[in-house]
Amino acid sequence: MSIPSSAPVVRRTERTTLALLVGVFIIDYIDRVMIAVALPLIGAEFGLSKTTQGLVVSAFAIAYLVGQMPGGLLADRVGARPLLVISLVAWSVFTAATGFAPGLVVLLVLRAAFGFAQALFPGAAFKALAERTTQEGRSRGAGLLLASNSVGAGLGPLLVAPLVVAAGWRHTFWIVAVAGLIVGLALWRLLPPPLPRELTEPEARVAPVKVPVSQVLRNRLVIRCAAMFACFNMLAYGMITWVPSYLVETKGLSLVAAGISAAIPQLVSAAAVLIGGRYFDRRPRWLVVPALVAAAGVLVAMLLSDSATGFTVLQTVAMFISGLASIGIVGLPLRVLPRDLVGAGMGLVNTGGQLAGVLAPLVMGWLADRFGFAAAFGFLAVSTLAAAAISLTTRSTKLSLGAPVPAKEQVG
Repeated sequence: MSIPSSAPVVRRTERTTLALLVGVFIIDYIDRVMIAVALPLIGAEFGLSKTTQGLVVSAFAIAYLVGQMPGGLLADRVGARPLLVISLVAWSVFTAATGFAPGLVVLLVLRAAFGFAQALFPGAAFKALAERTTQEGRSRGAGLLLASNSVGAGLGPLLVAPLVVAAGWRHTFWIVAVAGLIVGLALWRLLPPPLPRELTEPEARVAPVKVPVSQVLRNRLVIRCAAMFACFNMLAYGMITWVPSYLVETKGLSLVAAGISAAIPQLVSAAAVLIGGRYFDRRPRWLVVPALVAAAGVLVAMLLSDSATGFTVLQTVAMFISGLASIGIVGLPLRVLPRDLVGAGMGLVNTGGQLAGVLAPLVMGWLADRFGFAAAFGFLAVSTLAAAAISLTTRSTKLSLGAPVPAKEQVG
C-alpha cells in the first residue's frame, strides 16, 4: 500500500542513500584491488614468492572474513550510519599506513587491520539499504551496490597503475587514503535518516514480529546463499589478485597495460550485475545455474588462450556471464529477512563470500608456483561449477517469522 504524500521523500531518500553507498563501495574496491596492482613491485622489493604474495592478499581477506558477523550484528545493534563512517575512516587510515610498511610482517599486520575495518562496512551498508528503501526497490538497490563493487574493481587498475608508475606504490596508498576520508565526511553529512517502518516493510503494520538472530543464522536459505557466494566469489577474487601479475609476467605487458586489461572485464561485469538484477531477480534459478555453467566453460577456453588479447576477451565474456547471476545469489536473503536482521543475515552471507577472498589468492598462488597459471585459473572454473551445483539444489523459500519471541531474546 503506497502513501502518496510520502512518495517524493521516499524517492529522495532512496536515491541519496544509493548514490552515497555506491560511491563508498567504489572507493572500497579501489582500496582493495590496488594491492594486486602493486603486488609485482611489492614482491620484488621484499623478495616474495607468489605464494607469499598471495598471503599478503589473504591477510586482508582473513580479517575481512572474521569481521563480517561482528559487523552485521553491530549494524543491527547500533545502527548503520555510525558504523559506516567509522569503518570508512578506519580503513582509510590503515590504507595510508600500508605505504609506510618496512617489510613483510608489518605489511601483513596492516593488511589484516585494513581488512577488519572494511568488514564493518557491508553489513551496515545493507542495513542502511533496508532502512531507506521500499521492498520493491531493495533488490534493485542491492544490484547497484554489487555493480559498484565491479566498477571499483575495474576503475582500480585504471587509476592505480598510472599512479604506481608515476609516484611509486607507497605514495599511491597515501593518495587513495585521502580520497577515502573525503568520501567518509560526505557520507556522515549527507546520509538521510531511515524511512518509517510502514514504508519499508508494509506487513509490519499488521504483524510486527521480532525474530531471534539464531533463527536467521540457522535458516537453510541464508546458509546456502553463503555457500554459493563463497564458490561464486572465487572468480572475482582470483581475477582481481592474479590477472595483473599474469599479464605482466607471462604475457609481457607493462603494468599500465596490464591494469587496463584487468579493468575491462570488471567494468563489463558491473553492467551484467545490473542486467541480472533487473530481469532475473525474482526467478534466479532460471539464470544462475545456466550462467555459471556457461562461465565455467568460457574460463576453460580462457586458460588455453595463447595471446593477451584472447585472454582478456574470454575473461570479459566469463565475467559478464557470471555477473548476470550475482543478484540471484545475494538478493535472496534481502527478500526474506526483516530489516532489523538484515545486518546479521547479510553478515553471514558475506562471511561465505569472503571465504573466497581467503582461499582464492593462496590456492591460486600455490598452484601458480607449483604447476603454472593455467592450473591456477582452472581452479576458478571448478569453483564456478561448484556454485552452480549448490544453486541447483537451493529453493527460494521465505524465512518463517513464527510467533513473537520473549523480550529477552528479541533483537532490534
